[in-house]
Amino acid sequence: MLLTTTPTVEGRPIREYLGIVAGEAIMGANVFRDFVAGLADFFGGRAGTYESKLQEARQVALAEMAEQARRLGADAVVGVDIDYEVLGQGNGMLMVTASGTAVRLG
Repeated sequence: MLLTTTPTVEGRPIREYLGIVAGEAIMGANVFRDFVAGLADFFGGRAGTYESKLQEARQVALAEMAEQARRLGADAVVGVDIDYEVLGQGNGMLMVTASGTAVRLG
């Protein structure tokens, strides 16, 4: 499954638009991870635990979107957009959404 942020696929005409597809992932963050990330921020380092959690959430959202497109019979998803939000009491959860248009290519 080809996923692209562009509205077209160079050299491959879009034969049919199948509709908007989306995937979501909501990940919780725990107190220990928050503490370690705070130390990294304080000492000027990178918050590797948060980075890996963010990467995991992005991969889950994209995979869910691609699976929805596959069920529609798509070859690709064009115009992919990824959004990030923090949710929950004390901003303890991370939500990543991915959306795009499922298409059949010529």
